[in-house]
Amino acid sequence: MGKYPRLSERRACQILGVARSTLRYAEVPLVDETSLRHGVLEVVNLYGRYGYRTVSGLLSGAGWQASEAVVRRIWREEGLKVPAKQPPRARLWLNDGSCVRLRPERVNHVWRYDFVQGHTYCPWSRRWRKFRILVVIDEFSRECLALYVARTIKALDVIDVLSDLMLERVVPEFIRSDNGPEFVATILRNWLKSLGTNTAYITPGSPWENGYCESFNGKFRDQWLNGELFYSLGEARVQIEQWRIHFNTLRPHQSIGRKPPAPGTWLPKTKAEKALHLSLFPAIPTPQEVKQRLSLQ
Repeated sequence: MGKYPRLSERRACQILGVARSTLRYAEVPLVDETSLRHGVLEVVNLYGRYGYRTVSGLLSGAGWQASEAVVRRIWREEGLKVPAKQPPRARLWLNDGSCVRLRPERVNHVWRYDFVQGHTYCPWSRRWRKFRILVVIDEFSRECLALYVARTIKALDVIDVLSDLMLERVVPEFIRSDNGPEFVATILRNWLKSLGTNTAYITPGSPWENGYCESFNGKFRDQWLNGELFYSLGEARVQIEQWRIHFNTLRPHQSIGRKPPAPGTWLPKTKAEKALHLSLFPAIPTPQEVKQRLSLQ
């Protein structure tokens, strides 16, 4: 080796105190991540309340070849912040209707419903008016079956929404809910009993027993409802329904393998409906689109 041709590589490394692998190290060429970095930033600008895991799933669905670790590194280098998470709460006890005792085993096995509150704003009177949203979810597939918006929702309104869903799909075996007056009404319980659907009520004052419901409601409020200003009830109905379509067909869900709950289940009936949906939820940019925009700069 060099000045000492009879000296072996092993002996030379032993004298110098270095590893033999350093002599065989080949420099790995750096990959140009400019387009991927711009793609991450574009998705973050479109959906500001999504974390890096959801952003990684959206990019993978759009054709990007990037692992979650790479997206996380770019996320941190750009100084982006992950939305704050709610601290875990301990379970004191579990009722028969809790999501731990009664776990969904297949589609249409367990549905659950709950209420979320929103507001509309009148700029002339400068007043806020409340409205309610009835949320219906299939716990196994995580698909949002309905988001019914109205000023007031009573037990008969709940029956109307459920009957439409059951005619379109099938009658579920269980329906999980809290002990709200609309859900424990005698007319609703008798109607479900006549269909063969069992009611699974959680323990009063124990929302952690309805984990699927609280998780969806938190994402719905944090990632969409809190960031929108509705001027009328009709506007709220249209935009909330478009969010339901986005949640079911595009947004990846972590608990089902970073896939949307129900991809391909919605097709726009008219060009105006498609334009409306894209105006609220723009398509995720593909690698070719980002590279083309960078080349034009």
